[in-house]
Amino acid sequence: MAFTRAELESYAGRTIPDLLPGDLRLLFVGINPGLVSAATGMHFARPGNRFYPALRLAGILPDDALTPELAAPLLIDRGVGITNIVARSSARADELEDDELLSGRVRLEELVEDRRPRVVAFAGITSYRIAYGEKKAKPGPQTRVLSGAQVWVVPNPSALNAHETVASLAAAYRAAAEAAGIV
Repeated sequence: MAFTRAELESYAGRTIPDLLPGDLRLLFVGINPGLVSAATGMHFARPGNRFYPALRLAGILPDDALTPELAAPLLIDRGVGITNIVARSSARADELEDDELLSGRVRLEELVEDRRPRVVAFAGITSYRIAYGEKKAKPGPQTRVLSGAQVWVVPNPSALNAHETVASLAAAYRAAAEAAGIV
């Protein structure tokens, strides 16, 4: 599905629903929805985003889950959910203010308290550092626990995170999924 620049810009500030299975075991937390995600209502929907290829390589999704639309019901079946720390969409995450990440933390913690996943995996270290005031946080498992859930920081799949590859993303996502009992 192709959009003009003007069409995409019209989706700025919109929200998309969380992807939440009944038996939530692993919750991926993106920074905020991009404009393609806002336009389609699907998480990590921008063509070229490496999230779904990394999930396939990690063994979280089968090889034929090639699009967000095909992947979503399979993630639900596996107990994998997706939300964002900031609900409003933007063209780039650097358009967000620190106070949005801090207030998004409150909504996220309420969601985690209510749904009780085993693992919460933040896809982006900078947003985690800002939201939780942990300037020296490193990727991987954290000492922080949210309502009994292990907290992980995994790499953001955006192409702007160019030093990561699909393989390195897959390794990090698989580690969090193993901790959650998904794979």
